[in-house]
Amino acid sequence: MKKISVCMATYNGGKYIKQQIDSILIQLSENDELIISDDNSTDNTIDVIKGISDCRIKLFFNKEKGYTSNFENALNQVTGDIIFLSDQDDIWVSNKVEICLEELKTYDFIVSDCKVINNKNEIISDSYFELRNIKKTSLGNLIKFSFLGCCLAFRSDILKKALPFPSDRKLCTHDNWLFLVGALLFRYKVLNNKLIHYRRHTENVSTLISKTSVWFKIKYRMYLSFFLIKRYIAN
Repeated sequence: MKKISVCMATYNGGKYIKQQIDSILIQLSENDELIISDDNSTDNTIDVIKGISDCRIKLFFNKEKGYTSNFENALNQVTGDIIFLSDQDDIWVSNKVEICLEELKTYDFIVSDCKVINNKNEIISDSYFELRNIKKTSLGNLIKFSFLGCCLAFRSDILKKALPFPSDRKLCTHDNWLFLVGALLFRYKVLNNKLIHYRRHTENVSTLISKTSVWFKIKYRMYLSFFLIKRYIAN
């Protein structure tokens, strides 16, 4: 049986994190792991994590500030064959792991849809894909990134090409980079299944609406294109 590594990045997530961890652990076997990298939280996040008595939880601390570096720190600790990314404040649906494992028998990299909820667990959108009018191709995502990192799952072989992440974290976030590597260099599939409840609230690090300038978007595309070509040639 393939070992699962769930990689979660945390920062001041004490309010919702236990509900998320509970929704994950119930779907894992005793041989799987939940790797948590914390970005120097100042609330009760660490206390909540340590209060959950489960040997599958492995807690690390991020030395380089920022959520992309935080995910990279978690990914550097994996020992499993199949990797899931997780935010600290969402809720996994009960058959997420089962569905993803079945798809990953055929594909190397998958990304799923999700429902969007508020801080009261109320559904505010039945489909993130419809809300964002997503692009399913690698080229489309180089122009306009469409997916959420918390909806990614992939074989660990992808890390051999994806890590380390490009150094400019503003121009290359973890989720965008992983999708482009997975879509360009591996077999990938976009699933319409809504496998998590993605929580939006006032403390979210990311936003649903892009506020970046045209010049930033041009730099971002050029930067990613350069590193994708470089990484492809190097590997």
